[in-house]
Amino acid sequence: MNFLSAPDLGKGGAEGSTCPEPPVPITLLAFASPLALLLAALAGLCRPGPRPAYLHPLAEAAAALAFVAAIATVAVFVARGPAVAALPILDGIGPAVRLDAVSATMLLLVTFIGWIVVRYCGTYLDGEARQGMFTFWLCLTIAAVLLLVTAASLGQLLLAWIATSLFLHRLLLFYPGRPAARRAAHKKFLVARAGDVALAAAAVLLWRAYGTGDIGAILAAARAGQGGSLAIGAAGFLGVAAALKSAQFPTHGWLTEVMETPTPVSALLHAGVVNAGGFLLIRFADVMLLAPGALAAMAIVGGFTALFGSVVMLTQPAVKTSLAWSTVAQMGFMIFECGLALFALALLHIVAHSLYKAHSFLASGGAVERVAAIRRPGPVAVPSSGAVARAFVVALAIYLAFGLALGIGHKPPQEIAVGTILIFGVAYMLAQGFADAAPWALTRRTALYAVATSAGYFALQLVAQRATAGLLPPVPAPAALQWILILLAVASFGAVAVAQAAFPLWSGHPAAAGLRVHLANGCYVNALFDRLIGGWSTHGVS
Repeated sequence: MNFLSAPDLGKGGAEGSTCPEPPVPITLLAFASPLALLLAALAGLCRPGPRPAYLHPLAEAAAALAFVAAIATVAVFVARGPAVAALPILDGIGPAVRLDAVSATMLLLVTFIGWIVVRYCGTYLDGEARQGMFTFWLCLTIAAVLLLVTAASLGQLLLAWIATSLFLHRLLLFYPGRPAARRAAHKKFLVARAGDVALAAAAVLLWRAYGTGDIGAILAAARAGQGGSLAIGAAGFLGVAAALKSAQFPTHGWLTEVMETPTPVSALLHAGVVNAGGFLLIRFADVMLLAPGALAAMAIVGGFTALFGSVVMLTQPAVKTSLAWSTVAQMGFMIFECGLALFALALLHIVAHSLYKAHSFLASGGAVERVAAIRRPGPVAVPSSGAVARAFVVALAIYLAFGLALGIGHKPPQEIAVGTILIFGVAYMLAQGFADAAPWALTRRTALYAVATSAGYFALQLVAQRATAGLLPPVPAPAALQWILILLAVASFGAVAVAQAAFPLWSGHPAAAGLRVHLANGCYVNALFDRLIGGWSTHGVS
């Protein structure tokens, strides 16, 4: 095993020299996190039944050890700089861990959420008939995600991508007797296999274009403008794989139907696995920039998915279903950011959404109990058209104040547009507090939230950009097509935000009631997808 500085990881992608080989314990840190979870998975396989003796404490300890090992690995990265740890097996294809700002961030994120989910399962699944097998598949899934986000070779990336999906499939079928669970798992299986084929095609084209399976060498060559038509084709397949993995319209239906699985699986899926599509685009950002057409397609698909999911989410009566549609919208916006070449911002989006959504799913049961305990909720403050207008004016003023203070004039148009879209969401929140019947406490609280959200966005954006400087490519100047997409996106998101804020004003209209029914059913897109695959039997998918 060696621990070498990656040739493309220096500032501006310049080649670096080989680092002296450190002691073996330090190199083992690169593989310690997934290894700890693999050992816990084996323990679960040996004790597949209910309440397996010592299994949960062992699994929780393994997940905690994986998180600690991730912290230590990132500490090595901070001290020594970017590096690659590889086993001397099939150079460029075999096991290799790439350590840079992107993989270090994802390593910490996945191990932390994995530890929380494993810990939560101790009481949530206590006494289940197949508790040990659940632990087996759960730990395997987390380990596969870790190998995916730290992969330094095309071979490991592809195998981990496929393994993550297959292991997750077993978790989705934890209750195989539930028809809804089998239907959702079946759709997920079909979509995932199509994504696997797309990524395999991209890997083959990248190998042929650059003559290596080493991701670092591929990115360095792509940043230099090499690769030609093969690289452009690979970028197209990478975009397809990312869209299928991240539940983009119109193949999003499986993500909204996996509610029959245990809540820890929902948390892991929505907070971790579904982010793999965005991670793939971020990892191959230099390759994606070679194909402006593929990026434009990602912006269109992602932007529409974000708008569609956010509108449908507001009509869902069930908490978990609403959270699922929220994930569809969030994944769409993440792909939209990648389509605008805002890769550092997309990485920040992954971190923020993962932490928020894991907490939301794991706390959903308690939230339902608290709401059910409120027998007589207070009056709802309905914002008037004037309140909606004031909310948008105040939100834009907050945005301009923070933007001017932090140098908005030096930001590319793509970042300004995304910031404007975020402020539309802030305006929607402010409209509730600015309603005439709203109590002063609500107005004050929403105003504070608006300021905190805006400040947090600009501050975290600066952190993400500085952490990935020299690793992720700078945002290119928009061409004519990109300008059209930017203006269309700002106008579309702005119109939806105004409609959402003003919805209580016209919700009593008969047409609004009919529209709500159609939106609550996702405009029947999922039903059409079901009919498309209706000839496939779910009996063979188990």
